[in-house]
Amino acid sequence: MDSDRVAEAKALEAAHEYEAEALYRSIITEPLPENGAEIAQKEKESAIVALIELLGHRNRIADLAELARWLRPYFDAVPKAKTAKIVRTLIETLSRCPGSGEVLLALCHEVVQWCRDEKRTFLRQRVETRLASLYLERKQYPEALALITSLLHEVRRMDDRGLLLEVQLLETRLHHALRNISKARAALTGARATANAIYVPPALQGEIDLWAGIIYAEERDYKTAFSYFYESFEVFASIDDSRALDSLKYLLLCKVMTQQTGEIAALLQGRVALRYQGRELDAMRELAAACEKRSVQDLEQVLRTNQQFLTEDPIIRNHLDELYQKLLERNILRIIEPYHRVDLAHIARKLAMPLPQIEAKCSQMILDGKLNGIIDQGAGCLIVHESTQTDALCQDANRLIKNLDEAVSNLFMLAARLR
Repeated sequence: MDSDRVAEAKALEAAHEYEAEALYRSIITEPLPENGAEIAQKEKESAIVALIELLGHRNRIADLAELARWLRPYFDAVPKAKTAKIVRTLIETLSRCPGSGEVLLALCHEVVQWCRDEKRTFLRQRVETRLASLYLERKQYPEALALITSLLHEVRRMDDRGLLLEVQLLETRLHHALRNISKARAALTGARATANAIYVPPALQGEIDLWAGIIYAEERDYKTAFSYFYESFEVFASIDDSRALDSLKYLLLCKVMTQQTGEIAALLQGRVALRYQGRELDAMRELAAACEKRSVQDLEQVLRTNQQFLTEDPIIRNHLDELYQKLLERNILRIIEPYHRVDLAHIARKLAMPLPQIEAKCSQMILDGKLNGIIDQGAGCLIVHESTQTDALCQDANRLIKNLDEAVSNLFMLAARLR
């Protein structure tokens, strides 16, 4: 409960902001009395938190950074755990202020150096974790990788599993941003192993499930990814976390990628999903409708009109190109289905696309084995061959001969060594 003076200062905030600030600072700086020191100390802590909130609500970025320096004499007189709590509260408040990126980065560097000088390892490691997250958001990947590597080595040695889990999740995000999916999966596997050994708050568990879904989706295992996205959606929705909407969008994307667009309406009519109706989910509905109609033109139109919600989301953007290519392939196969010989110009007219792009796509489909035919470049047409049924017995016989050949070769090598 706030003291009378802290409550009085809070009452002044609306009309007399600077008077309230002055009162907070006077409470913080006055010496502790001999009697009732514990009560006075709690009053100081309440005043500090209230002052941080006041500066944060007024978006006074420079004053928040200055407050971290101004409070250092106070930090010398209180336990390190309370200092860590106050500093982390200040940093999180500053991070929520618009346009605070540069100031926040400089403050984190300054606090880390102060922690090194004062040998405050617990606080330094947590501020460095926040600093690594800032590097990642600003796409300063070499700095983030160096800091995360150092933190992992240090935290593993100290066996701080709670912090280790946070750093491993950061490592997962970093490698995913670098498009190194194998290392991202390894980091996530380590994070899940760490999570099994400790209590994990719901928000952190939701983040683990969310990134598991993202990694499986990158590996094109959309069914497994859907289950993880659904788990994370339920967790985030239960604690009113804003990331629930992201999880919902990604699980809808999995249904689109697996051509199960008919199930999207039922998912969006769920009791929990109804709370998140809005423009972002409308964009996903339009994307699903375009894919259901197998229309490349509709898909391009949806991407143009919903750029803010689709192409600007890095997770969705990673799958849009594959979705576009799959839809284009299905359109080409549908157009050429009745023909044995068809002009490439006819396909281009039907799809309203440039002829060179259609020719390149048909060539790629032939090389990938998705289309059985050849391109007659002189005549500018595609010749489609009849599909041939492969005899399963011949395939098994070829496999058997190959295995026998390897076995005999190994026996010859063994006999040569024995001789």
